[in-house]
Amino acid sequence: MDRKDFLICYDIADEKRLGKIGKLVEKSAMRIQRSVYFYEQVSKEELTVLIEKVMEVFDQEADDLRVYVIKNKGIALGEAVDLENPLIF
Repeated sequence: MDRKDFLICYDIADEKRLGKIGKLVEKSAMRIQRSVYFYEQVSKEELTVLIEKVMEVFDQEADDLRVYVIKNKGIALGEAVDLENPLIF
């Protein structure tokens, strides 16, 4: 099974949603900063489950969510997951 590291970042407009999403993400990923998490050695299926849970609370008009693949022990900028098609590796 292919496993990768991810950086999950978000900006949530509503404090209530912010708290809910923070709790969801923190169950699986390590908090680096207030709204930035490191999700280590994750399968496509595990990432899918987390993103689906977040999207149940997420407001696509007001909030911003970005998921970056970490490659070669560094971040490859410009490779965020497209929320319209979030499961492309």
